[in-house]
Amino acid sequence: MKLKLFITALLMVLFFTTCDTDPSPFPYKKVDFTIYPNDVMYYRLNTYGGYEYFTGGISGIVVFRLDEWTFKAYDRSCSYDWEDIDSWIWMHPNGIMLIDSLCGSTYNVLDGTVISGPARWPLREYYTRYDGMQLRIYN
Repeated sequence: MKLKLFITALLMVLFFTTCDTDPSPFPYKKVDFTIYPNDVMYYRLNTYGGYEYFTGGISGIVVFRLDEWTFKAYDRSCSYDWEDIDSWIWMHPNGIMLIDSLCGSTYNVLDGTVISGPARWPLREYYTRYDGMQLRIYN
């Protein structure tokens, strides 16, 4: 009987204990805002491959339009030097990768993974939900 009680207690502890599975160095910042990509103010988001920069997150947010219904949103903090105020993620002129202005790390715009540079972790990605009119960016 004591063994059953012990095993049950142990399983409950293991079940309710959470592990930090995100080895990323970024601190958590709440993000939750809505934009209207069809508005002329966001004209760059009206085309596939278009992008816009927004405030929020750690160092701002870049939103990229992949296709008619898919948007990607990443924090503009480099995973290598995110604490440096001079470090910003920018869209590379080729339009298919993002680059850090300070360390030169490059990231894939489709999933935020590191392509090259000293960065080891992918960019912090935010969820997006698009209903044809409104685009919500959140975590």
